[in-house]
Amino acid sequence: MEDRAFSMLMKNLDKVTANPYEAVLVASRRARQLNTSRLAQMEMMTEDSEEAIDYRKVTTQAIEDMLKQKIRFHYKG
Repeated sequence: MEDRAFSMLMKNLDKVTANPYEAVLVASRRARQLNTSRLAQMEMMTEDSEEAIDYRKVTTQAIEDMLKQKIRFHYKG
């Protein structure tokens, strides 16, 4: 799955961002956000909890979010 998401990102990179390095930075920041959120969610769970957690890799989720344009980013200037 991760390879497929990465290859889709590389094919559609020009639609997402003008710079491949920028795409890496945005995806890594999003992955960190997802990981922090997931860890907080897991800490609050109990053994009896039926809350569903998405166990996909956070990097895959971040790349998919970029492709679906769920992430907004801009430069401070």
